[in-house]
Amino acid sequence: MNPYAVGILGVALLFAVLFLLGMPVGFAMAVVGFCGFGFVVSFKAAINMVGADLWTTFSRYGLTVIPLFILMGYIAFYSGIAEKLYDAAYKWFGHWRGGLAIATIGADELFAAICGSNTATAATMGAVALPQMDRYGYDTRLSSGTVVTGGTLGTVMPPSVVLIIIGLQTEQSIVKLFLAGILPAVLLGLLFVLTIVVLCRMNPALGPAGPKVSFKEKLKSLAGVVEALTIFTLMVTALTGRLSLKGLLRSMQDTLKISCMVFMLVAGAIIFGRFLAVTRLPFLIADGVSHLQVSRFLILAIILVIYLLGGCFIDSLGFLVLTIPIFFPLGVALEFDPIWYAIILTMVTTMGAITPPVGVNIYVVKALAPEISLGTIFGSVSYFLLACIVCIALLIAFPKIVLIIPAMMN
Repeated sequence: MNPYAVGILGVALLFAVLFLLGMPVGFAMAVVGFCGFGFVVSFKAAINMVGADLWTTFSRYGLTVIPLFILMGYIAFYSGIAEKLYDAAYKWFGHWRGGLAIATIGADELFAAICGSNTATAATMGAVALPQMDRYGYDTRLSSGTVVTGGTLGTVMPPSVVLIIIGLQTEQSIVKLFLAGILPAVLLGLLFVLTIVVLCRMNPALGPAGPKVSFKEKLKSLAGVVEALTIFTLMVTALTGRLSLKGLLRSMQDTLKISCMVFMLVAGAIIFGRFLAVTRLPFLIADGVSHLQVSRFLILAIILVIYLLGGCFIDSLGFLVLTIPIFFPLGVALEFDPIWYAIILTMVTTMGAITPPVGVNIYVVKALAPEISLGTIFGSVSYFLLACIVCIALLIAFPKIVLIIPAMMN
């Protein structure tokens, strides 16, 4: 059989396994990739490929930072630093109309900078913010939508697990990817804030203003932000005594679960990517599309729509690692800057975490607030999806937003 046909059959089989059997994405990619590689080359070669490639990848230093960043996020949660971040943001913005929602976005930005996971960000800040917004009479559409979408900042703001995985898969500099993600994350957060301001101006009942606090109290609250910054040394929690042994053990357990999930995705992506490489299907697609007499931005728009739709039905991170071997060579063939292109794919991946029916952040919020219906949470997301789309459009129109900080390294 023609290798290209085998590659197409493998992709089709992978989606069939995912949808019909419900197998986790990482396992599905590993099984289909191994069988496909064995069919195209040989069973012995497939065995050697798995051993050699997995050893090469998992012995690299880059992967060690994933569990460490996740652990920092959970230590911040169990030690109470997340509450201090929210308290600081609340005292500065809570007296505005919709101020508690704005404070949630601000705290999300700060927490994302020490976490790297969208689900951890949504779960942590949701546990802190949802009761407060309910206490001050916020409409559940605004409160749930803010927590669901604010969590996506953990995907873009470094240290980002998604950016680490993309860097490892595409052999890009993780440091440059981290630097490139700073301004897009800030821009996305500002657009979320603008969305809240507009919504509350149109309908003040969505987010009533909270009580004012003195300037002295505002300055005092910044101590919590300083603690968040110092968590990179992992010493402040020990010095302040707020991290109990139970909290430390739960941090390690949660870190282990998420890290194993991420590593399985990476392993599956490696095996499936090697299978696609020997079929040369990605190179055929990249070569064919690059010669089409259409704008490369039209092709980019089609790719982004595919990612958006794929994220609606498959875990967004899983879909990303599944498609990187196909769409990243295509982006390079279209002469997009690899760092910029990686950030754009990351941005659209964040939307997959908040779109029904599989948006993981939606179910995180549902677990935190079971009294809020799924229909309400799904509806609340629509307020903020436009902000995500505008952000991506701005990054496409003005690529220097992404590239200006990494360029300083050169």
